[in-house]
Amino acid sequence: MMKTMKALLGVLLLILCGLTFAPNTALAHGEKALEPFIRMRTIQWYDVMWSKDTLNVNDEVVITGKFHVAEDWPRAVPKPDATYLNVSSPGPVFVRTERYLNGQASVSSAALKLGGDYDFKIVLKARLPGRYHLHPFFNLHDAGAVMGPGHWFEVAGEPAAFTNQVKTLDGNAIDMETYGLANGIGWHVFWFALGTAWLLWWVRRPLFIPRYKMLQSGQGKWLITSLDRKIAMGILFGVPLFVLGANAMTDRQYPNAIPLQAGMDQIEPLPLAVNDGMVKVKVQRTEYHVPARSMTIIAQIQNTSDQSIRIGEFATANVRFLNPGVSSSGTDDADTVIAPQGLSLDSADPIRAGETRTVRVTALDALWATQRLDGLIRDADSRMGGLLFLYDTNGKRHIASISTAVIPKFD
Repeated sequence: MMKTMKALLGVLLLILCGLTFAPNTALAHGEKALEPFIRMRTIQWYDVMWSKDTLNVNDEVVITGKFHVAEDWPRAVPKPDATYLNVSSPGPVFVRTERYLNGQASVSSAALKLGGDYDFKIVLKARLPGRYHLHPFFNLHDAGAVMGPGHWFEVAGEPAAFTNQVKTLDGNAIDMETYGLANGIGWHVFWFALGTAWLLWWVRRPLFIPRYKMLQSGQGKWLITSLDRKIAMGILFGVPLFVLGANAMTDRQYPNAIPLQAGMDQIEPLPLAVNDGMVKVKVQRTEYHVPARSMTIIAQIQNTSDQSIRIGEFATANVRFLNPGVSSSGTDDADTVIAPQGLSLDSADPIRAGETRTVRVTALDALWATQRLDGLIRDADSRMGGLLFLYDTNGKRHIASISTAVIPKFD
């Protein structure tokens, strides 16, 4: 007995220590949780920007960007016939007021087309002061959330200053922060009280062993009395009648109500957003050197434009490897998923107009390991996807979506 009590006290002490010394906030939203092949070969984000990162309560921030739906969609992931664009945040610290896909207002789920490109716009209103890390993300049906690039936001002000008023169909203005709160609390209290009373009605009697002994001695018919049956019948018929009556009263009180929408938006992709046909990329071989944490892509690039082009960036799963001789965009020191000098080529010479050349592109950085992308060599579907950004002499950008099998090298 003493040993058991000591063991219980030890467990309680461990739980107390864990609660006491646990961190107060979580700084991640599971962006590394999905398998690498899902993050690299489903939704490929690019050009994601924020209108501001310092704001006050009630101020709005606009998140814009684009994403490419990979052509080489993994077989193990359901097709993007049902997706939902949202923003990941540590609780209700912002309120989403507007959302657009390709300029079209979107409030429902959307069906995306493989190989298509879409731009998006999300408007958020600051609700609570603090420092928060937000991501746009897509919920893929039966697959999970594919996170976009994250960013830190500083919100100042007082929580009590937040306002969230909307106008209803009948022209009345209501405060969404308090509307229906008392009614919701009342219903919860009612059902909790009813359930507790029903539970106590049976718990007040001897349980388990005494009842088992009564059954064994043939006194089972005395376990349930006539009053028990009457109360049970009253609940069985009374609760449905009460719910139906309350529903009828609500319908009469609010005749103009719109139910939750279950539609599916059909939005066409942007025309030739990624590949305008002027630059064609065909991957011949890809190797991942495990000790060096480097990905080497051997690709044949055909330049059919009238300008010379150079490779400036390779992006996959929100990680950007930049060629310092060509691209320097997005090299904010606070951004931890950019390798400013992570991309190198076997030749710095530009690919001339009309030329077809085989190039060796190397993306080298510890981000392969810290972002858990090197785990793709252990996947059953060991393939990699991403976007290759090429620039001509006039600064025009060409984007090619690539996908390839990856061969691991351990020496």
